[in-house]
Amino acid sequence: MLVDTRDGRLQAAGSALRVRADGDRAFLTYKGPVIPGPFKTREEIETQAGAAGPLLAILATLGFTPVFRYEKYREEFAGGGAVIAIDDTPIGAFVEIEGEAAAIEALAAQLGFLPADFVLASYRGLFAAAGAPGAATDMLFADADRW
Repeated sequence: MLVDTRDGRLQAAGSALRVRADGDRAFLTYKGPVIPGPFKTREEIETQAGAAGPLLAILATLGFTPVFRYEKYREEFAGGGAVIAIDDTPIGAFVEIEGEAAAIEALAAQLGFLPADFVLASYRGLFAAAGAPGAATDMLFADADRW
């Protein structure tokens, strides 16, 4: 879930603040503006917290409220000096490669991807571009019980 101020200060700056729930743990991640280049590169600072509820309550007292919820199911694999993540989302499947530039390029080439194939948009941007169904503002699976 992305949180922001009422005036959208983080989004206007090209940044994001994400609260991710994973069972009884939560993670708070700051993502800085995208650094121009062939890959989506940005500063990321992440820390683990207890449950997401208290974390969201703390952020709310500081003026941050949920602005976009999104779900994905992820499988991760390590190889070639990078991490390959396969994300299943309500708008399709995506492959993400995280690591140093040379490792990303090598693994992408092994998988048959060229730099022209790289998607640099965020899931929020991809969801908007896909034409959110109806009045949907959150990217959620229609049948959350399918897993």
